[in-house]
Amino acid sequence: MIVNKPLVLTYLYLLIYVVLSSGVILYNKWVLSPKYFNFPYPITLTMIHMAFSGGVAFVIVRVFKVVTPVKMTFEIYATCVVPISAFFAASLWFGNTAYLFISVAFIQMLKALMPVATFFMAVLCGTDKARCDVFANMVLVSVGVVISSYGEIHFNVIGTLYQVTGIVAEALRLVLTQVLLQKKGLSLNPVTSLYYIAPCSFVFLFVPWYLLEKPEMEVSQVQFNFWIFFTNALAALALNFSIFLVIGRTGAVTIRVAGVLKDWILIALSTVIFPESTITGLNITGYAIALCGVVMYNYLKVKEQRASQLPEAIPERMTKDWKLEKKSSDIYSPSNSGDNGVGNGVGLSSDIKVDEEAPLIPSRLSHIGRSQLGNYSS
Repeated sequence: MIVNKPLVLTYLYLLIYVVLSSGVILYNKWVLSPKYFNFPYPITLTMIHMAFSGGVAFVIVRVFKVVTPVKMTFEIYATCVVPISAFFAASLWFGNTAYLFISVAFIQMLKALMPVATFFMAVLCGTDKARCDVFANMVLVSVGVVISSYGEIHFNVIGTLYQVTGIVAEALRLVLTQVLLQKKGLSLNPVTSLYYIAPCSFVFLFVPWYLLEKPEMEVSQVQFNFWIFFTNALAALALNFSIFLVIGRTGAVTIRVAGVLKDWILIALSTVIFPESTITGLNITGYAIALCGVVMYNYLKVKEQRASQLPEAIPERMTKDWKLEKKSSDIYSPSNSGDNGVGNGVGLSSDIKVDEEAPLIPSRLSHIGRSQLGNYSS
């Protein structure tokens, strides 16, 4: 029996991604929940993640010099990295705080609103156009989330507001990444993304931590468990690189399907690990409706992407002889798969919306060795 090693490796990467993504979310819930590890300080937990990730990136870039830093000017840092880091910190802060009030399952259902928030922010910022077909999908997603929320037994207004605010902040970060960084042609891989953004996000989180959590932690005299926080931060960091590997071997459709599968697995696991999380039939019905809208939206985006590449393919065939006289580097950048540069869906470039749990992973990739900034979960 002949084993297709590349295919096996691809499925292995997908499995690692699903396990790590689900594991990080469940681990964070367990750490923050008063019923379990009882560390109800989401800003502190997020700062630990930022410090750990930034430290690892610093060692890789500056000590071992495995990755070369980009030419970052003060103007680019102040106008691009700083605002992106601010919204990144806000999305993690509000998203993690939601774990204190609502269940993991309901949080995943609310996350179906991410395409809605991103679409409307993109329209407001002028990076996307308002279209009837996309708007209809957004309405379907919103209706599904409303139905799911109505069926939530332990509905909490505060937790829901925290989660929705985190989604809006993340949508703004994604749009700003496209508007600010990509227009300036700044190319960052996952390591350099962490190197520049994690320390800045840590600084932004310090102010609310000092005002909101530090006084409370001093009164309660919290005892830190080194291994709990170390493994938690390590899992979050590993998730970044696992998604980078997945995108390097698959296309937009695969990563989106894997994300939907992961959400269903996570909802099921959360009800087993956290028995207090009760799912009703109305929850499932609403979430299924929302996912239909998300799937349709993803289909439209993939269709758009392929259509945008089509005009380039026709003249390419017509001028084949001329291209043979050019250097290969002037024509295309080959993908890591060994295909002709477009075979695996990430040859030239792919608009891929990746897991919101790992926002420092690129949203546009040409191949596994070169990327631009994109979507590290906490």
